[in-house]
Amino acid sequence: MMELIAQPWPWYVGGALVAFIMLLLIVLGKTFGFSSNFRTICAALGAGKSVSFFKYDWKAQKWNLLFLAGTVIGGYIGAYWLSDVQVPDVSSATIQDLRNLGFRSVGTTYAPPEIFDSLSVRNVLILLVGGLLVGFGTRYAGGCTSGHAITGLSSLQLPSLIAVIGFFIGGLLMVHVLFPLIFQ
Repeated sequence: MMELIAQPWPWYVGGALVAFIMLLLIVLGKTFGFSSNFRTICAALGAGKSVSFFKYDWKAQKWNLLFLAGTVIGGYIGAYWLSDVQVPDVSSATIQDLRNLGFRSVGTTYAPPEIFDSLSVRNVLILLVGGLLVGFGTRYAGGCTSGHAITGLSSLQLPSLIAVIGFFIGGLLMVHVLFPLIFQ
């Protein structure tokens, strides 16, 4: 049994599981999205006393907090107990392009130590600005990639389709335009 769980599963198994969960959530009248957990956590910690955005019945979203906790715990178990520290396959062209930008660890580790292991001013600024932009973008778009791409598209919401198209355009611009400028 452990051998079955520890090996990578094909995309169609993961896709079927996501579809099953989405159908279950629709039947239960729930919507999925991780970015809404930030609002729930802030409301639970009392932020509603200062900011009206956080003043709502956060207890109705306890199920989503459990889903978030399960995802974090599941990711930890998967990474540290069920994994043989697999490194994702990366095309040789991508490896060469990233090595030309100074990422010598590409293809040998999951997260590049050139960014995450060095607390240089440049790396801290990159991570802070990136985090702020992701947070602002999530709020501005009315949800995160998982919320729009999974829940929004499965319930045929036009704003989610527009947001997902924007995510793809932003990703392409980041990889092909901004990333080479930042890491030259």
